[in-house]
Amino acid sequence: MKKRLIVFQHGPCDGMGKLLIGAARKTHTKLDIIEVWRQPIPPLSPYQGLIVLDGTPHVNQEQQYPFLRDEKKAIRASIAENRPYLGFCLGHQLLAEAMGAKIENNAMVSLGVIRGYLTHDGRSHQIFAGFKKTMPLFKWHTQTICEPLPRTLQILTTSADCPVEAISVRDRPHLIGLQFDNHAAAPTDVAARIAKDERWLGTLNNGELDPMDILTRIQRYHETLQHDFERLFSNFLNYT
Repeated sequence: MKKRLIVFQHGPCDGMGKLLIGAARKTHTKLDIIEVWRQPIPPLSPYQGLIVLDGTPHVNQEQQYPFLRDEKKAIRASIAENRPYLGFCLGHQLLAEAMGAKIENNAMVSLGVIRGYLTHDGRSHQIFAGFKKTMPLFKWHTQTICEPLPRTLQILTTSADCPVEAISVRDRPHLIGLQFDNHAAAPTDVAARIAKDERWLGTLNNGELDPMDILTRIQRYHETLQHDFERLFSNFLNYT
């Protein structure tokens, strides 16, 4: 039977990403997008899983982004119903907050392609079944989940940029958060992101950051990123 998942999108420029769209098409999975910033969240009962995308808001900016209140309620309800959950970046942080973790500024702005490492828990988790111990991660964030984590959470992936790159809930492995944005790591998606954030990028590293270096590395790792994401998405579907 065709799987049907609901997807929370946070803004017009924060789409699903070509790798997520391609993985869903390849697995014959239907993705229903809810634009949470401008439309109500429907009942989740028809859906086998919830995907929460990245986005501009920080988890604590409910005054600036009032839609976060209803979204957080929906996420907590989905967790209570034990619905499989896959969060990217902001979606990762919203899962962690719902489980009692704190979110603050990361020690550094994490951008571009970096090297991620599976932890002991990550190597035994189904979401990373078939993965090597290290993998390329596409990063684009300033906030992170703070350690120590609540005991209910386990770290699956880490990096030199950010200690908490992926999490899951103990004894509930179908609840998963990923700090990295591999779902949107196609070169065209990254080029569009660079163009959208051009002014912000120019303020980093005293203006010495070269966005074209990011795009060059994305192009170099594109095949691996696509292969890894298709495997990860297929692994997630095993929970739905």
